[in-house]
Amino acid sequence: MTAAPEPFDAARALRLAQETFDIEAAAVLGLKARTGEGFARAVQAMLQVRGRVVVMGMGKSGHVGRKVAATLASTGTPAMFVHPAEASHGDLGMIKPIDLVLAISNGGESDEITVILPVLKRLGVPLVAMTGNALSTLGRHADIVLDSGVEKEACPLNLAPTASTTAQLALGDALAVALLDARGFREEDFARSHPGGALGRKLLTHLSDVMRTGDAVPRVAPGAVLVDVMRSMSLHGFGATAVVDSAGQVLGIFTDGDLRRLVEAGTDLRGKTAADVMHAGPRTIRSDALAVEAAQMMEQFGITRLLVVDEAGALCGAVNTNDLMRAKVI
Repeated sequence: MTAAPEPFDAARALRLAQETFDIEAAAVLGLKARTGEGFARAVQAMLQVRGRVVVMGMGKSGHVGRKVAATLASTGTPAMFVHPAEASHGDLGMIKPIDLVLAISNGGESDEITVILPVLKRLGVPLVAMTGNALSTLGRHADIVLDSGVEKEACPLNLAPTASTTAQLALGDALAVALLDARGFREEDFARSHPGGALGRKLLTHLSDVMRTGDAVPRVAPGAVLVDVMRSMSLHGFGATAVVDSAGQVLGIFTDGDLRRLVEAGTDLRGKTAADVMHAGPRTIRSDALAVEAAQMMEQFGITRLLVVDEAGALCGAVNTNDLMRAKVI
């Protein structure tokens, strides 16, 4: 029968948490002294592989393996996770001779992994082992061994995988970082792997994707009377209108703020034209620019809207902070 639980001891819980941090931090730092030529060989092998890095692991090492595979794939190294138990029942067909297997096992004796090692050898698939026991069955079959061993687990019983899985995660991250650096992986590449994330939106969304175009862009001729200027501003709900010549070149902009300032100054607006009241030479941005560049320009110059021009400098769109917020760029 299970013994009755002891009364909760908050101080003991806090002490165990702090000990866990110390033990797992020591486990990660301990990798530094043991990470050398084998690590470099593993990175080189993964760079040269023509197929995928196939990550395998059982139990908690399997959960780590899924994360390692996902991190590799999102940072430029084609990778996938194959469950060792499923591999023995057909999924081994997913592994090709052009692949490389990264097998993760702290003890190196997981039956589900060791049983398929001879098959991997016959296929000629390079095998990298991440294990805490280089003399294990996995370690002896591997072409390259990465030592992920730890002195002890954070578990008070020294049973539950804790420090060992933390070390595996850190070693997997180290592989991914070394590989992305060797591949010249950049922010733009990361964004292409994460189009739904905030970074993806910032680095992949162009102004042409979010700007107002066609009849939604307010514009008037320089000779337009003020009532027509105000009508253009109200009709499009942009809070401003562009002033363009017959070729569509931007001459100026007139905003609701400009109108308010003229009224407050007591300016006689009768007979005024767009050319008389516009702000000449406004800031513009090219339509092929990133939307985030428009956001940065607005913030830099303290403005809330921009006119968008094409390669020839002709007005082709407009964008304001609300448009960028709807696109989740800001």
